[in-house]
Amino acid sequence: MAEEATQPDVDETSTVATDDFGASAIQDEIILEVDDLRTYFATRWGTVKAVDGVSFILRKGETLGIVGESGSGKSVTSLSLMRLVQSPPGHIVGGRVVLNGRDILQISEGEMTKVRGGEISMILQDPMSALNPVFDVQDQVGEAIRIHQKVKGKTLIDKIVYALRQVRIPAPEIRMKDYPHQLSGGMRQRVVGAIGISSNPSVLIADEPTTSLDVTIQAAYLRLLREIQAEAGLGIIFITHDFGIVAKMCDRVGVMYAGRMVETGDVRDIFNHPQHPYTQALIASVPKLEEKTERLFSIEGQPPALYNLPQGCAFAPRCPYVMDICREEFPPEFDQGGNQRAACWKLDGGKRLEEAVPEATGAGAGV
Repeated sequence: MAEEATQPDVDETSTVATDDFGASAIQDEIILEVDDLRTYFATRWGTVKAVDGVSFILRKGETLGIVGESGSGKSVTSLSLMRLVQSPPGHIVGGRVVLNGRDILQISEGEMTKVRGGEISMILQDPMSALNPVFDVQDQVGEAIRIHQKVKGKTLIDKIVYALRQVRIPAPEIRMKDYPHQLSGGMRQRVVGAIGISSNPSVLIADEPTTSLDVTIQAAYLRLLREIQAEAGLGIIFITHDFGIVAKMCDRVGVMYAGRMVETGDVRDIFNHPQHPYTQALIASVPKLEEKTERLFSIEGQPPALYNLPQGCAFAPRCPYVMDICREEFPPEFDQGGNQRAACWKLDGGKRLEEAVPEATGAGAGV
């Protein structure tokens, strides 16, 4: 079953979105700082700028949502943070990724092997491709623990059972002998989660982890991630295309388009006062269950080919507010108050962009 697409309920008076999972325990400590990250791919058609100058920070206990259409650069950003971009054809050509005070783009691959899975982990989108079908759960969860915690024997078994129990797998002493094909989709996703948190990382990247789950299991899995975050103080980067999930899970949001962050801000500000035309269109395209409309709203046109980006703003060909300068020069970020920033020439001089996107809703934007 596809992810449920509903207009999120955001409380104007709260600091985060209204949800059923409890408040996030954000601390001031910055555990991850990404500055001007750029990842390019060399292809026969030209250089694909999959990630082109992405910057953000993540605090301890915070959940940062990254949203955008397919092909906007969300997953390549996560792979770049893990240094898992296949080379060739991909290369991280610039930027800094400072994890716990150390730029992990400057360390050797041997050192990165200790960091990857130890300090920063990732939950992949498809558990069936993430799990090896010829190894049982015990082997796959135990591998990460054995590498990063240097334990074996009964201590290793105890830690495997504990990791499975953390993700609420019943009878873990028995289920750890199962193979991936013997588990349900929700159970496989929990096993992938157990691998991700088994070595107590500082940062957990969740790349659309609920895509293959039905709505009931999805809600339980999101609640589980929140519980684990509260227990361990994890910083979570949650990559998704579903704004309903963003409202429930995230404290801050980064909206990506054509390899760049076009708007960032707190969940409340993004939903109640979206400033970039692309953010406005994405939110307008989410169906509202309480409204009836003959035609759903959609964003006209298609995202640009990343090997042939326009000279100025990449969203200009689809933007209802396009001006001459938009086609000539990419806009800088303009401060919109609080933590909200957006890269749009209409905001030049601190002028706020009026919401002109019709309130009709739709599903044509791929959110």
